[in-house]
Amino acid sequence: MIGDLNELAEWDVFCRRTGWAGGAAIHIDTGLNRLGLTLVEAQGIVPRIVAGDHGITLVMSHLACAETLNHQLNAKQVATFREIASLFSGVPASLANSSGIFLGNHFVFDLVRPGAAVYGVNPTPEADNPMQAVVDLKARIVRIRDVERGDSVGYGATWTARRPTRLAIVSAGYADGYFRAAGSNDGTRGAEVMVAGKRCPVAGRISMDLLAVDVTDLPNNAARRGHMVTLLGEGITVDELAHHFGTTGYEVLTSLGRRYAREYKGGTVTSEPAQESTPVQASTPVQESAPVQESAPSKPPRLPPRLSPTPPRYRLLPRHHRFSSP
Repeated sequence: MIGDLNELAEWDVFCRRTGWAGGAAIHIDTGLNRLGLTLVEAQGIVPRIVAGDHGITLVMSHLACAETLNHQLNAKQVATFREIASLFSGVPASLANSSGIFLGNHFVFDLVRPGAAVYGVNPTPEADNPMQAVVDLKARIVRIRDVERGDSVGYGATWTARRPTRLAIVSAGYADGYFRAAGSNDGTRGAEVMVAGKRCPVAGRISMDLLAVDVTDLPNNAARRGHMVTLLGEGITVDELAHHFGTTGYEVLTSLGRRYAREYKGGTVTSEPAQESTPVQASTPVQESAPVQESAPSKPPRLPPRLSPTPPRYRLLPRHHRFSSP
């Protein structure tokens, strides 16, 4: 992806020195004002396209406000991009991200770049989510405890039991990407989790490694030490969690930490699969791989296997356990 003239010059040098004949994409800024060539710079390299043997295999830009259906910048960007892309004769063009795909066919061009939508984030926030949820997030109950009416729970004593209450203490917190903002207090209800198939509210603040859940309304023994609860999934969507976190679904998914063990389900490998490592037991610390030596490659690195259009469904399970030794 070439985003400015310096990068274009560096890429040309790389191709000459290595003999690499692979193509590059040209990124043109049409209103996001982040990365990309200016319109003037893009027009300046059009003669290179006309001359042939240019090595440019894609021209693209990025929408700034695609999630807002009628934002005026959408129309401005698509018109600008259509005009500049027409100068790159014979080169495929791409504009639409996840939300841009749903703005209409005139945003589609030759290919689209779906991102968060394939992981279940709603690309059309002003309407119902057309995408299927693919991520489940689970954590383990490490203790069941009872508190009396009037007792407070958690740091700051911001949540007070209004009745005799049974709590499930769950082994996940903001160090795992479950944001502190999802907690509750005496005036505000926080996020909910699924326990034994029922929604139960978070009680009090989210700690670094733990959160408390009010399971008083569940049948006796429905929630027990060692049971898994669902933080994301079973009807709790990425966007619902993002609402409680005060952020977007993108940040929810990218914040899920390395302390979860990831379990992938589904997805069809269409090329030679990468070698699988021996599974790490949940009680075993994750081993860091050896650092990669930095050197100029003589040829492009081998790409990871491509997946089918149907993304793999994956569950995130806690790798870390906090059971006390006997």
